[in-house]
Amino acid sequence: MKQIYPSMQLLRLLTGLLLCSNVLQAQPERWQQRATYVMNIDMDAARHQYHGTQQLTYFNNSPDTLDKVFFHLYFNAFQPGSMMDVRSRNIEDADGRVADRISKLKPEEQGWIKVNTLLQDGRKTTFETNETILEVALAQPILPNSSTLLVMDWDAQVPLQVRRSGRDNREGVEFSMTQWYPKLCEYDYQGWHANPYVAREFYGVWGDFDVTISIDKNYVVAAGGYLQNPQEVGFGYEAEAEALRRPNGDKLLYHFKTPNVHDFAWAADPDFTQKTITADDGSIMRFFWQKGKGYDSQWEQLPAIMNRARTHMNQHFGKYPYREYCFIQGGDGGMEYPLATLITGNRGLNSLVGVAVHEQLHSWYQMILGTNESLYGWMDEGFTSYAETLVENELAREGLLGGRKAEDNPFAGTYSAYASLVNSGKEEPLTTHADHFKTNYGYSLAAYVKGSVFLHQLEYVIGKAAFQKGLLRYFDTWKFKHPNANDCVRVFEKQSGLELDWYKEDFVNTLNTVDYAIESVEKESRKTTLVTIRKIGEMAMPLDVVVTYSDGDQEIFYAPLESMRGAKPAESGVPRTILADHRWVDPTYTFEIPEKAKKIEKVEIDPSRRMMDMDYANNVWAKK
Repeated sequence: MKQIYPSMQLLRLLTGLLLCSNVLQAQPERWQQRATYVMNIDMDAARHQYHGTQQLTYFNNSPDTLDKVFFHLYFNAFQPGSMMDVRSRNIEDADGRVADRISKLKPEEQGWIKVNTLLQDGRKTTFETNETILEVALAQPILPNSSTLLVMDWDAQVPLQVRRSGRDNREGVEFSMTQWYPKLCEYDYQGWHANPYVAREFYGVWGDFDVTISIDKNYVVAAGGYLQNPQEVGFGYEAEAEALRRPNGDKLLYHFKTPNVHDFAWAADPDFTQKTITADDGSIMRFFWQKGKGYDSQWEQLPAIMNRARTHMNQHFGKYPYREYCFIQGGDGGMEYPLATLITGNRGLNSLVGVAVHEQLHSWYQMILGTNESLYGWMDEGFTSYAETLVENELAREGLLGGRKAEDNPFAGTYSAYASLVNSGKEEPLTTHADHFKTNYGYSLAAYVKGSVFLHQLEYVIGKAAFQKGLLRYFDTWKFKHPNANDCVRVFEKQSGLELDWYKEDFVNTLNTVDYAIESVEKESRKTTLVTIRKIGEMAMPLDVVVTYSDGDQEIFYAPLESMRGAKPAESGVPRTILADHRWVDPTYTFEIPEKAKKIEKVEIDPSRRMMDMDYANNVWAKK
């Protein structure tokens, strides 16, 4: 039979295809879109309305041709009958801050954004407002790896403050301007994310903001950005600014620029005072609050504490990359934004520190590691809550929290709250979209509490040293990007050398829980004692079993989980024996303790309490 050889041309083609394939497979990161906003805002403070123009350069870095785009119009949620209103009035446990308040807003109290014109590269587009989403049919498609200029003109009314955004909040702050402009929806490897706003979470396109705000001269504006004209408006130049004040009725222009972020927020009030410090990391911290309202003392103490908190944040989670950060009184509790947070101000010192620490930590988990909060709220709120617990415990150890003492296990309350969620019957998988949780209770504990447990328990699985390095590696690998759950787990796999897909599959994707019990401790012969452990919960975990002897000495018997394909390193100087792998299918696991001259007094599974065991009572066997 005649053998046929491929031609040289065909060989070159095949070789080229293989090389291209290898290059594609070797790509270290996904593409992501980018946007540059230039916005000019003219506020009519007396009418609570403003006019805005926006020049948005949109960079399509995807491999797809886009013939439409979408914008969020968040203020439209604050109208009777909106999805946010209906959702709030029908959910089982309505948020008291919302409840039926939207349904009762008068026309002058409602929020709205009305887009007047929208041009693409000078050509008219066709657009339609569908409640909180603007649907735009483009004049011409945006080709892959190209850009387009979208020029918009709109009018808006600031709603009476109900949730996060709005005017005249309960503490008397006039304007909390968050989710206030037509914000481009994100398009990523999963497609468009044009989710209606029902008061949950956010997701945005990375880009640069250039924002000019014209407002009556008696207002002080605070924002998440670098002020370009501080002397004109009096930021730190009160004496000079007084001479610059214009006649009654005139306005001041505040010009801000913010690079490489996915949102822009600001607030304004005539009674704002400002305190500014240079933090130990070299960044500027600004604090804005209404002076003379009875809580000046707390706000005066806040800067030094937040400076110390920032030091801990930089050490544990990665270096804060921006030049400034702003703490602003406003909103209805606490809400994070790039380079800023809006928090309510009338609090005791520890409460004020708590909300300030939590919201600043969102600069790591959401503002820099920009997950899609709607899909991965637990990676946003949960990781932030984990970090908050660590940082506040450090502050307490340093005596900065007014009588609060540091705890040996600061996560005990977090674990207890998660157990309450499980026992309530209201738990839903962490894969549930934030908007679709059946209860606010279920969402809050899943996102804030179970997400925090995910990280602390991961430390137990891979060991403290690998975990701490993994947190920093996660930050360095995925900062200014949109990491998902797989991306996060892969970082810790690479850092630890262990396989961790089983951990995510069980703890994130299901409602499986961990529960191990020491079933028996029996002397098998003169030379050994046999320990039998029963797996009661559906989720399997590696097992740290600590044996305490009659003289007080301890020994660790460590049974790795077979699915890990390895063992975590020893975490202490306590002698450790690595046992045979523990398999998730086995209802029991048995191992031997060699006979020693000293007697066994106690056998305990995970005395560190980092494993989220649903019943710690059956984790201990003690000699009677």
